[in-house]
Amino acid sequence: MAVLIKRSMNRTIQKGILFYLLLVLFALIGVGYGAQVQQVYPDLRVWSITTVGIMLIALPLVALQAQAGLPPIWPDHSKQPFYFLAPVTIGLVFGLLDYIIIECILTQQPHTSLPPYTQPFPYSIFLYGSGAFEIEVFYRLLPITLGGLFLQYYKKGAYGEPGFWVLALLTALREPLEQWPTGPTWFVTYALLTGFGMNFLQAIYLKRFGFWSALLIRLGHYLVWHIGNGVLIEMALQNSGK
Repeated sequence: MAVLIKRSMNRTIQKGILFYLLLVLFALIGVGYGAQVQQVYPDLRVWSITTVGIMLIALPLVALQAQAGLPPIWPDHSKQPFYFLAPVTIGLVFGLLDYIIIECILTQQPHTSLPPYTQPFPYSIFLYGSGAFEIEVFYRLLPITLGGLFLQYYKKGAYGEPGFWVLALLTALREPLEQWPTGPTWFVTYALLTGFGMNFLQAIYLKRFGFWSALLIRLGHYLVWHIGNGVLIEMALQNSGK
């Protein structure tokens, strides 16, 4: 029985490593694609090979999720065919809120070019897909895994549960504080609250379901706010002849 459990755990870790490496490969493809289209779009934001290499820093943590009190990076979802719906929907809702508030309420004049929070489609899929991966590695996977490892061994895990909520709170504060918004007071309040709220939910999903679920929340948000929004702006610019 112990051998079977060990083999199952090894397969789970192997799946997690493969999933992580596929995300790194996706980022690498984006670098190559960006280099090809950068001549057409001089202001294109392209990752460097170094940035992709840095993403490998968290690869060893894939095998340490259980020791940190976290689910596997990519667990077996064979019995849950619609496992992705809840986290993606959460992200889509946050993205739609941002689109309504910023593009429909705050923006008074039509765009004359792609704003900095968008990129040409379909390159935007690669940039923001890789960007979501990067954010979740450094905002959640690294700090919560390392913090979880410490908490599991400190006084035999006596502070594991309250310690996680401290980690969730701190990691949820990072993005809204780093990207402090400007504008009317009501918008600053909205941006801080929704930024904190989404990041806090991502920490909860990471704890309950694993890294993939936190990543899907951010991908859902980016799909609306960065990718879909960019497509709509590009279409409007083409129709206006700009």
